[in-house]
Amino acid sequence: MLSKIENGQTSSAVATLSKISDALDIQLSWVLDDNPETDIMILPQSKRQISLGNENMGYTYELLANRSKFSSIEPTIVHVTPKDTNLRHDPYTHSQDEFIYILEGSIYLHYDGQKHYMETGDTAYFKGTNTHLFIPVDNQGAKVLTIFVDNGD
Repeated sequence: MLSKIENGQTSSAVATLSKISDALDIQLSWVLDDNPETDIMILPQSKRQISLGNENMGYTYELLANRSKFSSIEPTIVHVTPKDTNLRHDPYTHSQDEFIYILEGSIYLHYDGQKHYMETGDTAYFKGTNTHLFIPVDNQGAKVLTIFVDNGD
């Protein structure tokens, strides 16, 4: 049956595809996506999703490469909102490790109970399972290249 599905010789019920995606530990949307897998994904700036998230909560972000289903990394730009409009005070956790590079401005990286000042050009790599939060230093806000890395845990 799997061979027939793979070779387009039969169609399958969504329930069957759901079971296959569960067994492979992948999202059902990946199985249903009819966009071919390619070695390169070009995403022009004009087609990027911008302003995901909530500015009043302290950030917005834009996906730089929509390849999360093909790769264990997900590059984004986090736009840290200016100090006066940033209402976020509760730290985040997530399962991915995180690499950050400060593109513009400066932030305080609150990580696992410690506060680190970071400015343009600074980098950090940390475990996303530990509490962390980007806090703006001033009303200029900041742009942070963030790469989420699925470490397989």
